[in-house]
Amino acid sequence: MRVFNTLTRRLEEFEPIEPRHVRMYTCGPTVYNFAHLGNFRAYVFEDLLRRTFLYAGFRVTQVMNLTDVDDKTIKGSAAAGLPLAEYTRKYKDAFFEDLLALNIQRAEHYPEATAHIPEMIALIQRLIDKGFAYKSDDGSVYFSISRFPGYGKLARVDLSGLKPGARVNHDEYEKENLADFALWKAWDEGDGEVAWDSPWGRGRPGWHIECSAMSMKYLGESFDVHTGGIDNIFPHHEDEIAQSEAATGRQFARYWMHCAHLIVDGRKMAKSLGNFFTLRDVAARGYSGRETRYVLISAHYRQTLNFTFDALDAARSALARVDEFRERLAARKGRGGDRTPPWAEQSISRFREAVFEDLGIPDAMASLFDLVRDGNRALDAGEDFDAESVLSVLDEMDRVLGVLQPAAGGGHGDPDSAVKALVNERETARKAKRWAEADRLRRAILDMGWEVRDTPSGPRLSRIQR
Repeated sequence: MRVFNTLTRRLEEFEPIEPRHVRMYTCGPTVYNFAHLGNFRAYVFEDLLRRTFLYAGFRVTQVMNLTDVDDKTIKGSAAAGLPLAEYTRKYKDAFFEDLLALNIQRAEHYPEATAHIPEMIALIQRLIDKGFAYKSDDGSVYFSISRFPGYGKLARVDLSGLKPGARVNHDEYEKENLADFALWKAWDEGDGEVAWDSPWGRGRPGWHIECSAMSMKYLGESFDVHTGGIDNIFPHHEDEIAQSEAATGRQFARYWMHCAHLIVDGRKMAKSLGNFFTLRDVAARGYSGRETRYVLISAHYRQTLNFTFDALDAARSALARVDEFRERLAARKGRGGDRTPPWAEQSISRFREAVFEDLGIPDAMASLFDLVRDGNRALDAGEDFDAESVLSVLDEMDRVLGVLQPAAGGGHGDPDSAVKALVNERETARKAKRWAEADRLRRAILDMGWEVRDTPSGPRLSRIQR
C-alpha cells in the first residue's frame, strides 16, 4: 500500500511502526456550530483511509479529537449566553448523528479537549523546562519557533522573514504571521468563566497544544499517520510538529496526509465565507446521507471537489444502478453456475490496485461500474455464473466505499429493550448533571440506530435513516 506523504511530498510505501498495527490521529471538529460538508469531505477521506487500512489487513487505532475550547467556542458560548459545556454539547451530539448518517466508522477514541487540560499543562511544562517555551508578562506561555531548527518543514515555510520575539495569540493565522505561538493563554474578560489553574496562572490552552497532548496520550509520542484538510497544514500541523518533537526529541508522526478543499463557485466551502451547506441542509432538500457520501468520495482526496446539487442527483442515479444490479443478482442466487465470472475477478483486482495506490477511489469506482455493466450484460445474455460470488465482490468493495448497501427503511418499528434502557440511563445522568455520561450514552444510542431528542415532555426516539 502506498500513500502520499505531505512531509516528503512523495508517494511512499506505508510501513507502520508496529507491524500490522496502524496508529492514526485525525483532526476532528471544532464544536462551535454544525459541521458543514467541507468539514465532512475531510472526515469521509479519513474514513476511507481507515477502511483501506482495515481492508489491507491492518489493525487500526484511530483518535479523533473534539475541540471544545478555543477562540470560536468561547466566543459562541458567550454570544449564546450559555456555559461552554452546555453550548458545545449540542454540536457534539449533532456531529455523531452526522457520522452515522454518512456511514463513517467510529474511531476508537474521541477525546475532548476540556477533559485533557492536565496533559496539556504537563506538556507545556516540558517545553519550558527544555527551553523551547517561555512565559510572557501577562501570564501567557509561548513557543519560541527560533529555538526549534526544524520549524517549517511540513508547510515549507521560509524563516528568513522571522522577527525574533514577535508573537501571535490567535488560534488561526496565516504564514505572513510567522511568530511565536501561544501554548497557554492567560485569562481575560472575554473568556468569561472559561479558565483553569496552571503554574503560570489562570488561563486556557492554545488550540495547537490540545492535539499534541491528546494524540500522545492515546497513541504514544511517535505514531504512524496524522491527517486533516490542507488548511490544517499551517499553522496547526506545523505547530503540532514543533511543540511535540521539541518536547520528546522523537519524530511526531511518520506520514502526514491531507485532503483538498470542497469548493462552491470556485471558493472553498467555509463558514467564514457563508457559502456552506450542512448535512441537515442537504437532507431538507430530500437527499440522503448515502447520496451525500457518494459525492464526497467521488474525487481523489488530493483534488478539489466541486459541490453541486446536480452531483447529488447524479449520485442518486448511480446508486440506483448499483441497487438494481444487486436486486438482479439476488434474484439469480441458486439458479446459476458455480463459477466466479472472469469479469468480476478482473473488476475486484483493479479495485484492489486502485485503493492501495494512495486511495485511488475514482479508479476504484470505475472498476465498480465496469462490474455493473459487464454483469448486466451477462444477465441479459443468460450467461451461467455464480451470482452469489458477484454479490460477494460488491460487499468486498463496500468494505472500503461504505456506500453500496441500500439504505434500510427508517422510521418503522419500535426500539428494543436495550435501547430503552440506555435512554433511561441517559435521563438519570442528565438529571444528575453528569453531562459527559449523558453524551456517552447518547452516542451509544446512535450506534444502535436511534436518535434521541430532548423535549419538554421527555426524550423522543426516532430511527436513523442512512
